[in-house]
Amino acid sequence: MDFEDIIGQHEMIERLRALADENRLPHAMMLCGPDGCGKMALAIALAKYILNKGTYQVKGISHPDLHFTFPTIKLSKWNSEYKPISDDFIEQWNELLADGPYFSLAQWMEAMRAERQQAVITVGEANELIKRLMIKSNQGGWKISIIWLPERMNIECANKMLKLIEEPPTQTLFILVCREPENLLETIRSRVQRFDIKPIATDDIRQALIKQRGLEQEDAERVARLSNGNWLTALEELNAGNENQMFFKSFVELMRLAYMKDVKGLKRWSENSSTLGREEQKRLLAYFLRMVREAFMYNFRQAELNYMTSDEEQFCTKFARFVNEGNVLGFQKLYQTAIRDIGQNANAKMVFFDITMKVAVLLHTT
Repeated sequence: MDFEDIIGQHEMIERLRALADENRLPHAMMLCGPDGCGKMALAIALAKYILNKGTYQVKGISHPDLHFTFPTIKLSKWNSEYKPISDDFIEQWNELLADGPYFSLAQWMEAMRAERQQAVITVGEANELIKRLMIKSNQGGWKISIIWLPERMNIECANKMLKLIEEPPTQTLFILVCREPENLLETIRSRVQRFDIKPIATDDIRQALIKQRGLEQEDAERVARLSNGNWLTALEELNAGNENQMFFKSFVELMRLAYMKDVKGLKRWSENSSTLGREEQKRLLAYFLRMVREAFMYNFRQAELNYMTSDEEQFCTKFARFVNEGNVLGFQKLYQTAIRDIGQNANAKMVFFDITMKVAVLLHTT
């Protein structure tokens, strides 16, 4: 991943390149931004740009002076005293990065085959990183530590990392790639220079979809608008066509049954929905939440406010009038609460039947 391969972020690329060229980079920097904005891509590209000035060129993501730190889980085969380190999962990490630097924590958890464990950066990883950075660089130049999701450090690890950042080895650059900086130790935040990465411009995503994915102009524009500046969302939209179509049919069926107050049909719908897996149920409800928002915004008759497929838009031509100032917040609260309850392992049959009854009431609220 070089600067030229990054989707959008032109201003930030020029800023980072200029800092590197003028030797004005801070020894510790933090790239902050939402999922899918390209902050990891920027971190890797910057590291390669600096290291490639030496005689040993970066091949892919491999370089003796480039070190990755990331959250890991604890496997059952390890004893209770063992503190996992990044190298325990380096094979999975390299495989994930080989597919590109745009990925989420959920994708990383899946790559580690995590179940219900929490991914954290342990003090064992801090100790390992200290050892590595104390060794003289391979080329006599920079050593670069990229720390992905530093907010996942436990307190013991965070305190060790703080001391390392305060008293860094010679010619060491720390690049923290952070999603939730407010969850990072405040003393660490105060010792790094923060760079806020904005969502990717819609036009940049559109161009990338045409160039990299071979989409036609119209399809690329639709997906780019739906992505809301998130490349991961754009890719999910491409890969989730069948699932979203199923969710759309389910939404239409629920609204029609609720409008007719067909109790038997609503009971059948709730039972069918409860058979989906927990994660699929949450995605279904998140889709319903989006559709209510789209229907409400459709009433304003401003195309730039809507992010719908042609089927969704056609449905909203008749459905949108049923989502209004009197019930839109009720719909929003209903689906948000249901997502929370499903996430907390509530009885799915009860959750979905409750939804059907409340939707039947909300649809007739003005």
